[in-house]
Amino acid sequence: MMLPLTSLNIVLSFLLVVGSPVFSTPLNTRTTAVSLAAKFKAVGVTNIIAGDRARAQSLHQATETGEQYPNKSITNVAPIGYTIQVGIGNPMKHYGLLVDTASGNTWIGAEQYYTVTNTSIDTGNTVSVSYGSSNFSGKEYLDTITLSPLSISNQSIGVADKYQGFQGVDGVLGVGPMSLTKGTVSNTDTVPTIMDNLSSQKFPYSEILGVYFVPVSEEDPTGTLTFGGWNSSLMTSDITYTPITTASPACNYWGIDQSIAYGNSTILPSAAGIVDTATVLILIATDAFKTYKTATGATLDETTGLLKITPDQYSNLKPLIFTIGGTAFTLTPNAQIWPRSMNSVIGDTSGNSNNIYLIVADIGSETFDFINGYTFLERFYSIFDTTNKRVGFATTAYTESTSN
Repeated sequence: MMLPLTSLNIVLSFLLVVGSPVFSTPLNTRTTAVSLAAKFKAVGVTNIIAGDRARAQSLHQATETGEQYPNKSITNVAPIGYTIQVGIGNPMKHYGLLVDTASGNTWIGAEQYYTVTNTSIDTGNTVSVSYGSSNFSGKEYLDTITLSPLSISNQSIGVADKYQGFQGVDGVLGVGPMSLTKGTVSNTDTVPTIMDNLSSQKFPYSEILGVYFVPVSEEDPTGTLTFGGWNSSLMTSDITYTPITTASPACNYWGIDQSIAYGNSTILPSAAGIVDTATVLILIATDAFKTYKTATGATLDETTGLLKITPDQYSNLKPLIFTIGGTAFTLTPNAQIWPRSMNSVIGDTSGNSNNIYLIVADIGSETFDFINGYTFLERFYSIFDTTNKRVGFATTAYTESTSN
């Protein structure tokens, strides 16, 4: 049963950060909105597929072997991400954290230093997490985290002594399953995540996260996180749920089964992959990617690493259809391309709007069959339901936006 937007959940507004600061406003009088720090800039990023692919390999490797994928040659941080302002300690200090559904660890210290306060407890443990193209290591503290107006006590946080690959953010807010923290903290098997502690301290019957992204090319790219439920007013369809896949290693994340068709032709039969807010692109298996590349007539651009098409090819693009839980979720031609106004972010500084890049890329070898990243999620409302072990999707007002 859908939860109403009452005191039983908290909605946090968050901003897609690619430039200057913008502050959010409350959605309505029943919710509490938190402003976001627009600090996550594209500094030195030219090849997002390299970072996304390294992340995919790292996530896959971590659950297969218990070790992170050691890709030392890539240090790019993704050019797009959502951050949320989180208060830590008493007196409280605010940190801008990247929202990550494929990590359970919350940590700070990449930009602002952690301030020890009256609520800080040094556990004496060390913590270390790798994300493939980025990583951090440091000490574990327990502290009070505030997601206005809620406070979570004794939350495990990592305080970075060293970090690599993070620019413009203070750290990561890990909202993935607790199992993803296994082996990351010394003397500990797993540690409760933000979602676990919210569930036990505030919402004992509803460990659910609603995620609403808005395409960065829109005039106001502000989204919301809803803890403890979801906001049906942001949806334009019913919710379709699909259970967490049973296929390993995708089952360790927000893993689902889906098939993909380009027009009337299936390019990826039913397969297991993951949904990930911190991956930028839509990554698909190599055979499916080759089929998509041929069908669209695209060529691989050496500068950006992305598929490139001509205006004529763009006008002939067919829908890309993801069948999830028996429902078709369709990416229109416009939803399949990188925002042309942001070509400089991916390394194209020509200023030529006729340079059109596709957001579907080859996931590479030894990894999942697909990852539905931000460029998929910005077109749909998504629900991460730990309580019922399922993921939900619904269309939004931006599903068929032509702003790219």
